[in-house]
Amino acid sequence: MPESKTVKQKESIWKKPGFQAVFASVICVLVGLLIGLIVLAIIKPAGAWDSIVTIVLNFFNYPTGAARLRYLGNTLVKTAPLLMCALSIQFCYKVGLFNIGAAGQYVVGAGACLYAALAWNQPWWVCMLLAVLAGGIYGAIVGALKAYLNVNEVISGIMLNWIGLYGVNMLLSKVKESTSPYTIGVASANPSAIMPSLGMEKLFTNNKYVTIAIPLSVIIAIVVWIVQSKTTFGYELQATGFNKDAARYAGMKEKRNIILSLIIGGALAGIGAAFLYLTGYEQWSCTQSSVPNMGFDGISAAFLGGLNPIGTIFASYFIQHITDGGSYLDKAIYPSQISDLISAIIIYLCGFVLFFKYVMNSRIRAKEEKKLREEKKSEGGQA
Repeated sequence: MPESKTVKQKESIWKKPGFQAVFASVICVLVGLLIGLIVLAIIKPAGAWDSIVTIVLNFFNYPTGAARLRYLGNTLVKTAPLLMCALSIQFCYKVGLFNIGAAGQYVVGAGACLYAALAWNQPWWVCMLLAVLAGGIYGAIVGALKAYLNVNEVISGIMLNWIGLYGVNMLLSKVKESTSPYTIGVASANPSAIMPSLGMEKLFTNNKYVTIAIPLSVIIAIVVWIVQSKTTFGYELQATGFNKDAARYAGMKEKRNIILSLIIGGALAGIGAAFLYLTGYEQWSCTQSSVPNMGFDGISAAFLGGLNPIGTIFASYFIQHITDGGSYLDKAIYPSQISDLISAIIIYLCGFVLFFKYVMNSRIRAKEEKKLREEKKSEGGQA
């Protein structure tokens, strides 16, 4: 009897969506690291293992605890905006929308908060609200095109990404340094625009870039989870994503829900930009010709996290951890692009999380059907 109960418990664990998502994500990570190790070995077998360990260790490569804490802070600073972009993708995907325009919404959020900080000398909370507003409006454009003209959100989102990039480049060229293409440093030009740390920087060896953006991003992820899984509003949005015609028949306003979902997704991406640029960690380059990767990496973090807001927290950190770890490779042996290649391989495999979950569910169903046939056969034999 105890053995049968144990078997049933093991089978039930494999059926749980949460366990499946974690297991599938772990497979993606391990396969990605294995492929990365093979690539490193092709370049130079002798240092391949040490290099992959270096990437995984990231800030643990530093010999002192103080240095480790400081660079852990840097990783967390970049994780906060990545988490917001991942939530932007995840929220819209739950409504049946692929918000690839999160990258552009992130861009206009950056433009809004930096211009408000440098041209209007506004405090950080005003700059952050403007970033949220800009991202939300940009998302609303995609939503309106989808709801009223049936324009695919992927097409409109990609086009708006580039419109946003060059528009922000022109806007922020008015507040750039005279001798470089970068915007003026926020910390020196307008200290009130830097997000407060509330003493958190002391936990990371006086890392001045550590701010309340880190805990705020986690709180927002939890709020998104509550909205999606515990509220009528979240249920309506997801019902619209499953079948907008059925949602309309049930009395739901499907067009409003589509637009509202992309507004929220855009606002999340916009606040992600504020979480990075209002720390002073980076300056915007007014001559960049490619959309920042943060919005696109959010797609990977969302899928690696199993399309769950809580899982996305850990997935966002992992992706940023691996990305930062690649910078510690010995560039005299391996080309500088190898860290990006390894990160890209892992990120690419993250898109197969749903595929792995499908395979697991198929195998579980096949085993259950086989067991059922055997039970019926044995019952027939006894009869």
